[in-house]
Amino acid sequence: MTERLCLLSVHAHPDDESSKGAGTVARYAAAGVHTVLVCCTGGEEGEILNPAMDRPEVRDNLAEVRRRELERAAEVIGYHEVVELGYRDSGMPGSEANARPECFAAADLDEAVGRLVAEIRRTRPHVVITYHEDQQGYPHPDHLRVHDISVLAFDRAADPLAYPGLGEPWQPFKLYYTLWSRKRMLAIHEKFLELGLESPFGDRWLDRPSNDDRITTSIDISSHAAVRREALLAHATQIDPESPFWFGLPPEVANSVHPYDEYELARSLVDAPVPEDDLFAGIGVANETGSGNGAGGRGTSAANRR
Repeated sequence: MTERLCLLSVHAHPDDESSKGAGTVARYAAAGVHTVLVCCTGGEEGEILNPAMDRPEVRDNLAEVRRRELERAAEVIGYHEVVELGYRDSGMPGSEANARPECFAAADLDEAVGRLVAEIRRTRPHVVITYHEDQQGYPHPDHLRVHDISVLAFDRAADPLAYPGLGEPWQPFKLYYTLWSRKRMLAIHEKFLELGLESPFGDRWLDRPSNDDRITTSIDISSHAAVRREALLAHATQIDPESPFWFGLPPEVANSVHPYDEYELARSLVDAPVPEDDLFAGIGVANETGSGNGAGGRGTSAANRR
């Protein structure tokens, strides 16, 4: 392929881009792939989990604080563009926030899909990363909505009859779901025990159903494993730097334990056998030593395109 390769990730809230697939994006950005983050909400309902940030001026301006955190984290990871889709955090089911008409979960589905279609047509990604429909571990309405709009936008972006005023049609080639593998969790848990440390992965985590049978694609992030830690720390309101869950292992140890991001290939319009070790398999090779033409300039766009 002679055109620039592009990877687009769709996430629900600021900090999701850091906890899910940060090393993958860093790897491809370093290889010259143009990387785009679509963040669907402002994260207004996020709890302040870092005691040092639980201050009135932060609580009263949480959306703006989280926007700045998102920008810092995206820069750490290597995203070239950050697109804010413009919806309000929906909160959890039954909450007051979940009943607000401007929240993401209450948005008109067709309109929300259109906003994402506009970004897909503008940025022309070859690969789109989103969430699985099975969110039983954390059934946040915004995570479920991310799945819904991503699956529909993947097809509608290519349909010239759909959203005719939102740019030239473009068909992404592959759609992936992010996964948190059980083997990764177990590897981290066992490393805690090996070092004589108390593991934060108790029965609540270890008894969760495994998604490992869904894994089709494992991305080696060993050269970029440290990125996730730094990106998470950029979200100072949401991430407690003393959290044993995120930071209980020494950094040099944590970076070497299961240094892979794992995905399920949900849709593919190219001929590439699974299992894979490259999101662009069948499209073009983008790795630490090879291709991807021109990453372009880094920028931030607040996108409410309809």
